[in-house]
Amino acid sequence: MATEPSGDPARTLAVLWRTGGRTARTDLGVDRIVAAAVTLADTEGLAALSMRRVADTLGVGTMSLYTHVPGKAELLDAMVDAVHGETPRPTDVPGGWRERLTRIAHDNRDLHLRHPWLLQVPATRAVLGPNVVAKYDYELRAVDGIGLTDLEMDSVLTLVLAHVRASAQVTVDALRTRDRTGLTDDQWWQAAAPLLARVLDPARFPLATRVGAAAGAAHGAAYHGDHAFTFGLDRVLDGIQALVDSRQ
Repeated sequence: MATEPSGDPARTLAVLWRTGGRTARTDLGVDRIVAAAVTLADTEGLAALSMRRVADTLGVGTMSLYTHVPGKAELLDAMVDAVHGETPRPTDVPGGWRERLTRIAHDNRDLHLRHPWLLQVPATRAVLGPNVVAKYDYELRAVDGIGLTDLEMDSVLTLVLAHVRASAQVTVDALRTRDRTGLTDDQWWQAAAPLLARVLDPARFPLATRVGAAAGAAHGAAYHGDHAFTFGLDRVLDGIQALVDSRQ
C-alpha cells in the first residue's frame, strides 16, 4: 500500500536542503532524525513509522522532532533523499552506455532490496533533494552524448528504473511470502510440482504444461527473480539500442 503524498513543497525543500535555520538543540538534527527513521522503516516497515516512534527511538519528546522536521510527510521525503545517496557512482565502468545502464540498474535494485519500504512510496512525484538530484545527474551521464535528445535521455532512465522497481517489488513480495509461510521457493516447488503433474492435462494445456515444466526445471520454482530481472533488463536495453541505432 502506498503512503501519503509528499509533504508541503516549501517545507519539504527546507528540510531536504537544510535551509530551515538552526535550532537551540545541537544534539538533535535532521540527519539524526532521518537516520533513526530509516532504521525503523528498514526493521519494522513503513507502517511502523510515526513521529512518536522515531522520537522514542531517539529518547526525546515527540515535539522536539517538530523543531527540525515539520511532519511525517516531510520526514518521509527526507528519508527517500537520504537513502538515494547510498548508490555507488563510479566513473570508470568498463564498456559503453549499455554497461553503464546495467550497473545503474543493479545498484538501484540493491537499493530497493536494502530498503523495501521505498516500494511503498509513490514514484510519480520526485523528491527534489540533493541526493536525488545528484543521483539523477550521475545516471544521466550514462546516456549523454550517444545521440539521444534530452527528453529521450530522461525517458530512457525512467524506463530502466521502472523495470528495476517492478522487479524489486516481485522479489520483495517473494521474500515476504517465504517469511510468512516458512517455505523457500524451492521447497514450495518441490511440494507443488508432483501435485500439479497429477492434475495438469497436457492434452488440454499443451503449452502451459511444456513451457511451465521447462521454466520449473530451470529455476526450481515457478518464478526466479534474478532471471526475470536480468532477462527483462536485457530486453529493455535491446529496445534502447534500437533507438540509439536509429539516430546514427
